[in-house]
Amino acid sequence: MTVCEYRPGLEGIPATESGISYVDGQNGILEYRGIRIEELALKSNFIEAAYLLIWGGLPTQQELDAFEYEIRHHRRLKFRIRDMMKCFPESGHPMDALQACAAALGLFYSRRELDDPAYIQKAVVRLLAKIPTMVAAFQLIRKGNDPVQPRDDLDYAANFLYMLNEQEPDPLAARIFDICLTLHAEHTINASTFSAMVTASTLTDPYAVVASAVGTLAGPLHGGANEEVIQMLQDIGSVENVRPFVEERVAHKAKIMGFGHRVYKVKDPRAVILQKLAEQLFEKFGQDEYYAIALELESVVTEKLGKKGVYPNVDFYSGLVYRKLGIPTDLFTPIFAIARVAGWLAHWKEQLAENRIFRPTQIYTGPHAQSYVPLAERPQIWDKQPSPFVVSNALRSVS
Repeated sequence: MTVCEYRPGLEGIPATESGISYVDGQNGILEYRGIRIEELALKSNFIEAAYLLIWGGLPTQQELDAFEYEIRHHRRLKFRIRDMMKCFPESGHPMDALQACAAALGLFYSRRELDDPAYIQKAVVRLLAKIPTMVAAFQLIRKGNDPVQPRDDLDYAANFLYMLNEQEPDPLAARIFDICLTLHAEHTINASTFSAMVTASTLTDPYAVVASAVGTLAGPLHGGANEEVIQMLQDIGSVENVRPFVEERVAHKAKIMGFGHRVYKVKDPRAVILQKLAEQLFEKFGQDEYYAIALELESVVTEKLGKKGVYPNVDFYSGLVYRKLGIPTDLFTPIFAIARVAGWLAHWKEQLAENRIFRPTQIYTGPHAQSYVPLAERPQIWDKQPSPFVVSNALRSVS
């Protein structure tokens, strides 16, 4: 067998063939099933985009109405899942709560018939419908309040915003939030989607697939970056501090959150749309205190690093939009997950069509032909570097 060249992070190595989405990083193009993201953001909505991604084409009015009806009427959670959330620590991150709840769904819908189209349809509806309810429920439970029940008369985006504080959102706010969900719904084989595909390839249930993807999305190098952007803007503090901040980061070759992308070498097309959405919100509801800092930061980073292809990515402006919508910072990544469930499910369904379990190889770098050394004859190597498993009785405790 020929050993291929090792590339850290599998950079540039195809992991699958897919007809779901396409990215041209040199020209800033993102397409869902061949349709540009700019057109979908303007003319479509999240439920229709989810249908497009998962089922492979734009629905008829009858198909769209039926799909949305099913999602609206499957939003409620089993009371045992709500009770489970009440046992979570209040200090826990919402992404950890979401991962646990997504996995728990598999306990209630444990029948696994992946060759049954009806099973796949029901799983898609349940996950799209219930994930937003889980996020909103945990937000209220950790404050000591009962969850707000979803409303069947509200659309997908408006219902989520309503469940956060039991107030019906402004129509503009709901529409902008819906566009945000569409923008985040899919983006080829990113880390969380790859995680979902690997899990799916074992033919486990779709709830485990989504739970594994949620866990992957939580990291600061993936979905968690939008939280880091807001913290960075807070730390910078003023427009005057932007240039020294950037110069210090560039000098130390440190990452600037919200900038740069493995694929895009121009400004992320989603960032372009999100910036316009932010400005629409600011025009109606007032300016955000960090927006001027963000504009200056984009200008200085482009000046310093634009020639290297470092521009704003999807995370840079999304946090500013969510802040203006009144969403807490640590819900930014769970909202990313709410949207990306559509993409994960699309890849899950595509993976099932021609499944083969993922089993990559490795390049071994360890020793060979080592002999087993009996315990009594082993050198006391911990004299200089104590083992983490050797502690004195005085330090032992029960956790």
